Amino acid sequence: MPLVPGAGPGTGTPVRPGSDLDSEEAPSGDEAGAGPAPGESASPPPVGEPAPAGSQVKQRPDWLRVRHAAIIMDGNGRWAQQQDLPRLEGHRRGARSVREVVQAARELGLPALTLYAFSEQNWERPLDEVQGLMQLLHDYVIEERAEILDNGIRLRAIGNILRLPDFVKRPLQQLIADSAHGTAMTLTLALSYGGRESILEAVRAVAEKVRTGVLRPEQIDEAALTECFQTSELPPVDLIIRTSGELRTSNFLLWESTHAEFYTTPALWPEFTRAELLTALRSVSASRAAGPGSVPGADSGEPGDNGE
Repeated sequence: MPLVPGAGPGTGTPVRPGSDLDSEEAPSGDEAGAGPAPGESASPPPVGEPAPAGSQVKQRPDWLRVRHAAIIMDGNGRWAQQQDLPRLEGHRRGARSVREVVQAARELGLPALTLYAFSEQNWERPLDEVQGLMQLLHDYVIEERAEILDNGIRLRAIGNILRLPDFVKRPLQQLIADSAHGTAMTLTLALSYGGRESILEAVRAVAEKVRTGVLRPEQIDEAALTECFQTSELPPVDLIIRTSGELRTSNFLLWESTHAEFYTTPALWPEFTRAELLTALRSVSASRAAGPGSVPGADSGEPGDNGE
């Protein structure tokens, strides 16, 4: 998985989501299927509800108007090229940024964070790079296990998890199960993920409900379809951050980010730090506090414009 501290806040700019889905450097993610990821608890505590006594939930600062931030972690390969290092070293440095950003998000009291770690299209990369990414993912799950459990983080995974190699899948599923009752923050890894693929999977799930008589065609609405996404238990995405200055959505959370604001920074992912995350959250929270129309292209009356 991608990350590296060192750069200060970039000149990030909030914009509305673009529509070009073919990223030159598609982040690692996975194809979504209906229902919870393998190994996940069937009835975890809902995100955003009051936590039980003794939990490690942080009080959100008054200025924070974001409940669910998602990050397209882009630029590992370019960072490595600029440093005259092997491409995999860029991914390794990127993993440091993952650790820093997850810790910062939890300490801020952000309820949900989703990271685009490996896309369905990433399987088409050179075999040695894919194998290196799988090893980094395995290492992350093993090395961060104590951090996740000790700090009350609930880990989830979305995408075609079954496509992952067993040496990654087994510890991932175990950590998902063991952290299922964490209440401090929900960390979701998009693995072998694709936004279009997740929509197709949800549509198939709805069709199956109709076929079996659970649902009548006239009962199909937005809520019925949303229920069939792996992200259905999470708050709506209200901020998407993309590093490396690109504006592409890269097939990431297409259904879930309908009303999200898009924030881009020129920092490559290995350069993305806690300070960069704070800058993005403050920028978008300020625009939400100012009301509809404060971001170019914002539609007045969109759900979520007030940050709720």
